Amino acid sequence: MRRVVFNQKGGVGKSTIACNLAAISAARGKRTLVIDLDPQANASRYLLGSSLDGQKKTLAHFFDDILAYKLFPEKPESYVVGTRFPNLDVMPSDPRLEDLQVKLESRYKMYKLREALETFKNFDNIFIDTPPALNFFTRSALIAADTCLIPFDCDDFSRRALYTLMDSVREIQSDHNRSLRVEGIVVNHYQARANLPVKVVEELRAESLPILNAFLSASIKIRESHAQALPMIHLDPRHKLTREFEALYDLLAA
Repeated sequence: MRRVVFNQKGGVGKSTIACNLAAISAARGKRTLVIDLDPQANASRYLLGSSLDGQKKTLAHFFDDILAYKLFPEKPESYVVGTRFPNLDVMPSDPRLEDLQVKLESRYKMYKLREALETFKNFDNIFIDTPPALNFFTRSALIAADTCLIPFDCDDFSRRALYTLMDSVREIQSDHNRSLRVEGIVVNHYQARANLPVKVVEELRAESLPILNAFLSASIKIRESHAQALPMIHLDPRHKLTREFEALYDLLAA
């Protein structure tokens, strides 16, 4: 299963959700890969910690080789880096992705990621983290993925962005990837006792938007998780937020 975590708005938890779902997948014995297409490299830092700084193989090197007209000079798996967590690997990001974007887009290389991932036979689950924009990398991810998971922060700005996002996904489905399926919208930073989040979720459901019935609470613990480069399943397996991530994973795996 190749799953892209996508939202054009920043700060909604894409990297956090992708990495924590991947960590749960790996902890349950599934060979799992995270592909970090965001030049900010938050997912890569989350999973690799300080070892990210010494990586000699990143997605920038992968796309460098694509631009050099080397179809795949090495097996695509050679760009995969192991983490300290069993069964969990990553294709790490690189700030140079920002500079490569224009060249890749002008040469219409959007299908190269899908071609590479179709050769990956050893992974049960692949999670693709994306930048907060509809650009070359997010389009490549949506073209390469089987399903799309949409994080949603409960505020009016996120709600307005959601409508544009759904149109963008439909456009990719129509023009590039007819088999792409929207798995649903993940409500993040949810506060069940606050009026606004409850009202927004009810209104979105009334509009028949695919809100998943597995909410993620706001918690300072996730900042500790980021700081220690430990997904919640490893930092605090009994924490409420860990159980919520597990409930989300189980819902998606059902």
